[in-house]
Amino acid sequence: MRRLLFVSLLLVSGLVHAELPETDWLELMPKSDQKALEAMPEIDHNSPEAQGRFDSKGGLKQAKGLPAVMYSTKTVAAMDGKNIRLGGYPVPLETDAKGRSTLFFLVPYPGACIHVPPPPPNQMVLVRYPKGLKLDDIYTPLWVVGTLKVEKVSNDLADAAYALDAGKVRVVTEADL
Repeated sequence: MRRLLFVSLLLVSGLVHAELPETDWLELMPKSDQKALEAMPEIDHNSPEAQGRFDSKGGLKQAKGLPAVMYSTKTVAAMDGKNIRLGGYPVPLETDAKGRSTLFFLVPYPGACIHVPPPPPNQMVLVRYPKGLKLDDIYTPLWVVGTLKVEKVSNDLADAAYALDAGKVRVVTEADL
């Protein structure tokens, strides 16, 4: 009983940090968009991304002529301001003087934006991580923990419907699986 009380006090005091449960990418997409994605025909892979031009101006933006859901910026209001843990893959945008990524898009699957059309904007999250993380490989999955914001972001490379101020970013390990 004494031990249980001690552990409870540690948890309440914040000395023991339990990891947040994983947020599923589909939680960032309204149900209507989820249904539209499920009904969508196969996507043509003959795109600028498939030809390796993802880093040129507009390279991460959707090609014309895709189903409307692929351009969707519809968000889930309940996710705004929520502290989450989201798994995904980085698309680096900015680095600091030490070569650590401080600004990147997080996408739900490896190779997104490179070999296939990019995910819809409501399936891309701009991550701000001033502390920075050394990224050796964009195919390395990450856990990102922080406060999610409904924030439309548009730059020369891509559009996102969410941004996240990360408090912690780390590589997914075997122990996580």
